[in-house]
Amino acid sequence: MYQSMENSREVTVAVVDDHDAIHAGVTAWCAQAHPPIRVAASYSTVDPLLTDYPHSSVEVDVVVLDLELTSRQPDFSAVARLHEAGHRVLVHSHLVHDEVILTCLDLGASSYIAKTEGREHLMAAINAVARDTGYIGPRMANAIANDVRNGRPDLTAREREVLLAWFQTENKELVSKRLYLSASTVNTHLQRIRAKYAAAGRPANTKATLLARAAQDGIISIDDV
Repeated sequence: MYQSMENSREVTVAVVDDHDAIHAGVTAWCAQAHPPIRVAASYSTVDPLLTDYPHSSVEVDVVVLDLELTSRQPDFSAVARLHEAGHRVLVHSHLVHDEVILTCLDLGASSYIAKTEGREHLMAAINAVARDTGYIGPRMANAIANDVRNGRPDLTAREREVLLAWFQTENKELVSKRLYLSASTVNTHLQRIRAKYAAAGRPANTKATLLARAAQDGIISIDDV
């Protein structure tokens, strides 16, 4: 499970990339961010990171992951392994194909930022992912818009309201306060929404994937979050 994070606490990241220039660039961008983001660790592959942090840790809020670490092919297993260990994964890659982005989201990535999208989007995504709120960059938005997979569930007006509030806040407790609902009621609505997507053949096991599904189906717009 992800570790919760206080708003005032410094955001920390681990960077996994096989290019020294990327490590240097991301570290410099993080230091210049407002407030600064601390690079807690840097790796060239996923294995040593999982040795140091086999489970989610308050020492690393977000793992910034390149997809092409040992070959020129996307390493989707790295996304899956990090997600299964409980880490928040932000994919940072040169690859911009829709199917690559959607596959990463399906495997549990919290967000996907193309390296060509630059500092502003990467820093914004890191902060959003660290606090479990949605962030959709331009390439990710394009992939979502182009997704033609079928199976749109029929959500009630209340389910849509809960879903939007969850995307716009950091946790379910804030949704409860905003909508004057009990925490158990919020959980029930979200469970029903996930069940409807699973029944439609489009499971959404993470907040990021559920955000992508809702955007694909026109339930929310990118501007909403």
